[in-house]
Amino acid sequence: MTPNAAQAQPGSLQRKIGWQGAFWVASGVPALVLFSIGAIASTVGKPAWLAWMLSITFGFIQAFTYAEIAGMFPHKSGGASVYGAIAWVRYSKFVAPVSVWCNWLAWTPVLAIGSGLAAGYILLATFPADAVINTWQITLMDLDFIKSGLSLRINATFILGAAVLLAVFGIQHGGILRSSRVTMILGLAALIPLMLIGLVPILTGDISAANFLPIAPLAYDDVGNVVNGAWNIEGWKLMAGGMFIAAWSTYAFETSVCYTREFRNPKTDTFKAIFYSGLLCLAVFTLVPIAFQADLGLGHLVTPAVLDAAGNEISPAVYDGMLAPDIYSGMGVASALAAMLGGSQQLSSMIVIMLVLALLLSIMTSMAGSSRTLYQGAVDGWLPKYLSHANEHGAPTTAMWTDLCFNLVLLLMSDYVFVLAVSNVCYIMFNFLNLNAGWIHRLDRPNWERPYKAPLILIVLGTILSFVNVALMGLGANIWGEGTLWSGVVCAAFIIPVFLYRHYVQDKGVFPKSMVEDMHMGDESGVKKRAGIMPFVAIAIAVLIVIYMQHL
Repeated sequence: MTPNAAQAQPGSLQRKIGWQGAFWVASGVPALVLFSIGAIASTVGKPAWLAWMLSITFGFIQAFTYAEIAGMFPHKSGGASVYGAIAWVRYSKFVAPVSVWCNWLAWTPVLAIGSGLAAGYILLATFPADAVINTWQITLMDLDFIKSGLSLRINATFILGAAVLLAVFGIQHGGILRSSRVTMILGLAALIPLMLIGLVPILTGDISAANFLPIAPLAYDDVGNVVNGAWNIEGWKLMAGGMFIAAWSTYAFETSVCYTREFRNPKTDTFKAIFYSGLLCLAVFTLVPIAFQADLGLGHLVTPAVLDAAGNEISPAVYDGMLAPDIYSGMGVASALAAMLGGSQQLSSMIVIMLVLALLLSIMTSMAGSSRTLYQGAVDGWLPKYLSHANEHGAPTTAMWTDLCFNLVLLLMSDYVFVLAVSNVCYIMFNFLNLNAGWIHRLDRPNWERPYKAPLILIVLGTILSFVNVALMGLGANIWGEGTLWSGVVCAAFIIPVFLYRHYVQDKGVFPKSMVEDMHMGDESGVKKRAGIMPFVAIAIAVLIVIYMQHL
């Protein structure tokens, strides 16, 4: 049986919400479709809608594993990575913190990317694209050694985006109850346009088969015209890359289990929160990409690329439709979606404003979830102690400040799509460890109390999908930039010195008392290491899959 839930104490998280509160906090996840819908469409081509549909289906299947392991530890916050780390720590104290760290690295860039997109939407809706306020910038550092064209810069997007981040921080400083109330209001305002965008083309029948068929990957002829590609290795790389980047959005509703420690009734609220959040995401991530593609179409060559005498590209080719440059960057997505609903300029402006609210909602979702991952990681002994502080409202303020400062640096980045792709390498690593934690917990804690126990077939499917995900990462990650995969691996490896400092310097090699109780290193309560070498075999297979896919 699990430990009894601790009573809320001053300076700790407090039980103030039901599953509905977590649902509204997690309702920012559907807005993540705005982050990469343009990049996926302009990279994959006509199969883009299929990539989204398959990805959200994978995410929904995986959610049942997360719901089970979250319900086993109702006294903990921080999400699935924390519950998964408890499974892995009995086998390796160095693998377990990777789960927590990678979950945070995957979630926290939502703050920078979301605030950057919101700022871009506002600026482009207010001023012409060639206005000085939209074009000035000061380059601080050239990062070409990581990715060509990447830099740190200050511009109007950074300044306005930073103001958005500070506003969200102020709201969340008041604790989870105030946050859930604000997100409910934002959720109602933000989800309406997303659902309208998804439903209107279907209800009006305004869907052209030519924009979807044939289901062939994107390709170009020698001149640069768009043509239907073939399902060879290059075609599958594009599809894998699309599904890889979509996973960052479609799997993300697992954040609804971050608030188990703050549920009034965690035994029943945990499953309800993730199940109903999943249904909402299933609808949005299926309908909106279909409507988006139906309206814009794939696109055509507008201006050919300009080459010098040596054949080097001076200026890239320009396309319209889903291949337009502002669709890839995401900055033009709001205007494109607003235009889909037709109407006056005032109506379009209103839609843009509501989409900005949707981004604010996603930022609040991310700050709430990622800060609690840092908080619980510190409480459990993975991360530095200072992160374990909570204020009088039960908000993990030091973790939130850390999130804020880290994202102000990310907000300086000139390519948000690359930031998203690198963070998703970490997310797939977290996803792999936690889906496999499902069967490790089943073996090691067969009699442990499970308020929700997933059908065995869903645990098996989740495990299979963990390997499918690493295969998609190995094959498709680098289409978002040659350094994407290794940049993500290096970011994930930063946890090793961080954990060494916490465990051996701050804690003198001993885990905090509460974590020792959760680990059950003895044989009490029927908890034993029954998985043997299988967890390490799973990791070895995953590494080999990534290497093989990279070789392809």
